[in-house]
Amino acid sequence: MPQYLVAGYLPDNFDPSTLNPAVTEGIHALNREMDAAGVTKFACGLGKAHTLRAQRNGEVLITDGPYLEAKEHVGGFSILECSDMDEAMAWARKAAKLSGGAVEVREIFFMPAPEKN
Repeated sequence: MPQYLVAGYLPDNFDPSTLNPAVTEGIHALNREMDAAGVTKFACGLGKAHTLRAQRNGEVLITDGPYLEAKEHVGGFSILECSDMDEAMAWARKAAKLSGGAVEVREIFFMPAPEKN
C-alpha cells in the first residue's frame, strides 16, 4: 500500500507555549484516530532546524533554519499508509482544519521500488 508524507507548516516565529490547549488536544485526537484506522506509520513534531550545504571548496556551510528567506517551516510530519492519495488528502484536510495553517501531502516512493515479499 502506498505511503504519504503529510507535513504541517508553522510560521517562522511560532511559539509552542502560545498553542491553544483545545488545538493541542485536537491534534492528539487526530493522531489517535489515525492510529485506530491503522494508517499511521510514524508521526512527530520537529524542533529547530539547521541546514547543511556542500560548498564547491569541499567544506559544508551550516545555517540556522530550513531556508534563508523562509516565512514558515515544517513543524511536524506524519508518514501515513493509505489506499490512495484521496485517503491521504482526507487525513491532511483534518490536520489543516486543526492547525489553521498549511499542510502538504506527497506520495513517498523508493528508487528502485522495494521488492514485495
